[in-house]
Amino acid sequence: MNWKLIFLLSLFGLAMGICTVFWISQSMEVYFWVAVLIITAWLIARRAPGKYFLHGFFLGLANCVWVVAAHVYWYATYLGNHPQMVEMMRKWPLADHPRRAMVLFGPLYGIASGIVIGLIALLFATLMGKKKTAAA
Repeated sequence: MNWKLIFLLSLFGLAMGICTVFWISQSMEVYFWVAVLIITAWLIARRAPGKYFLHGFFLGLANCVWVVAAHVYWYATYLGNHPQMVEMMRKWPLADHPRRAMVLFGPLYGIASGIVIGLIALLFATLMGKKKTAAA
């Protein structure tokens, strides 16, 4: 595993965490994330020493740490700029503790995005003709 690569690529997650707090609207966020997922998956396929899926999976988890940290730290600003999120959070099981809910549910998004990044990285690696070492 190339942990340095995962850390460096996770800085995209840090940037997204900060940008979604202050500048990126909830309606545009998905487009930015799709671009980040594709770019980072391509970079993993190009630079990782195999285990493309695992690199992508761990990158999704690292991104999740950055994004959740930014959203929890700048909680009031994030919710002030994302009224749709306020409405959605009212339906969450921990509606009385939204920061706690972000910390608990954030890893689910990290796992899901990690699976997506890993699969796309594996696809790119296959298209590039690289040796398949998905998880071993």
